[in-house]
Amino acid sequence: MKREMFSEVEKNKRDSLLLMILFILIFIGLGLVLGAIWGSVPFGGIFAAIFAVIYTLIMFRSGDKTILSVTGAKKASKQEYPYLIHTVEGLAIAAGLPKTPETYVIEDDALNAFATGKDPNNSSIAVTTGLLNKLNRQELEGVIAHEMSHIKNYDIRIMMIAAVFVGVIALLSDLILRSMIFGGGRKKDSGNGQIIIILIGLVLAILAPLAVHLIKLAVSRKREYAADASGVVLTRYPEGLASALEKIKSDPDPLVDNANRATAHLFISSPFRKRKKSSVWSTHPPIEERIKRLRDM
Repeated sequence: MKREMFSEVEKNKRDSLLLMILFILIFIGLGLVLGAIWGSVPFGGIFAAIFAVIYTLIMFRSGDKTILSVTGAKKASKQEYPYLIHTVEGLAIAAGLPKTPETYVIEDDALNAFATGKDPNNSSIAVTTGLLNKLNRQELEGVIAHEMSHIKNYDIRIMMIAAVFVGVIALLSDLILRSMIFGGGRKKDSGNGQIIIILIGLVLAILAPLAVHLIKLAVSRKREYAADASGVVLTRYPEGLASALEKIKSDPDPLVDNANRATAHLFISSPFRKRKKSSVWSTHPPIEERIKRLRDM
């Protein structure tokens, strides 16, 4: 089992690198199109590269704190949430993490939780008050173990990278569209070549954000199954997480007030109103399938 877990971590590190390469290639393509629209292809490429580096460094350094702030998460104290803190500490030891994740609580009646951070040395777990009030001890341990697995398996890093690059590409695509609207007509005398570039830029600007968003969602759904299985390895009790997911599924008010599209993939279950059917736009795999897999264990 340890060999399998190590393999999962190494795979996630490789996936992180491949994801970065893929997004960089898309970003370079958008930068070259922007340069062509502005009249200087090299300038567009250089501008895109500088912008991407600065934005990525800022978000990768402080992205987790931004997420915690946006979701309204507050640092949990041992005096107020002793069992929650002890559960996180115990499962961090069981998972072999080098440092116990910081624990946060979100004042919200919805049943949900998420993990964020750059790596096991810099990580946090946040849970809603609704989750703490509705789950029993074994169910809460199952949820915390699931989030602990996201940290141990470096899921938090790959999802942070995905979220950062989705944001970068969306911003650059918007800049291309604005440049075409307000400045694209300045070079009409360039003939068919300019028209072709504008058309290519339009297609890229529209499709690139959709493509990288779909990639992010696909990675997110795959990681949820893996974290469910890894979490069970920590608790040795599949029914705990399965029962917790059943309660989350039956939550009459699953909407997390401060959740948004950028952070939705981080939660253990979609923080929005439940759809009747899953789709390629879903941030999570079908919760019924997750419960079935857990009980098949």
